[in-house]
Amino acid sequence: MTITTLDPRTALVIIDLQAGVLALPTVHPAGDVLARALDLVDAFERRDLPVVTVTVSGGAPGRTEHPPRTAPRPAGWDALAPELQGRGMVVVKRTWGAFTGTDLDETLRALGVTQVVLAGISTSKGVESTARSAHELGYNVALATDAMTDSNPDAHDNSVLRIFPALGQTGSTAEIVALLGARAPR
Repeated sequence: MTITTLDPRTALVIIDLQAGVLALPTVHPAGDVLARALDLVDAFERRDLPVVTVTVSGGAPGRTEHPPRTAPRPAGWDALAPELQGRGMVVVKRTWGAFTGTDLDETLRALGVTQVVLAGISTSKGVESTARSAHELGYNVALATDAMTDSNPDAHDNSVLRIFPALGQTGSTAEIVALLGARAPR
């Protein structure tokens, strides 16, 4: 499905485009994801719509089948990509999703936001968790599928093809930018 419309108060939420995450091996080049995210930031800023950049620092507690990370991350691992620094609000999360344990919902509601456009890394973790929460909180969700990637191709495809259509509408960066361009400036 393609994105059919954007609400008048739509926010862009960019997940984990930070030094340590951008350096990880991914299905689609992280540089391309960052470039498309920047296209979205530019389009949202031109319309004076909220932009939120999210970084991850830490992780959720609890047992998993994957071994826990015990080594400290290198200095600067959680630093936002330089191209995104100073662009919009910053939310620091400690779980996969940007809403859990942060003030993101309260901030967006105070701004009158009714829809979020999501992009970032990783598709099946940070982006999907944020999309699930946004959907459950009553936001309209749009997902810029060419502005996200994952370390696992099967996980990426599963999110894009099976999960995201149940949570919102999917489309390309160009489609979202075109919808923003079709709207009268605020």
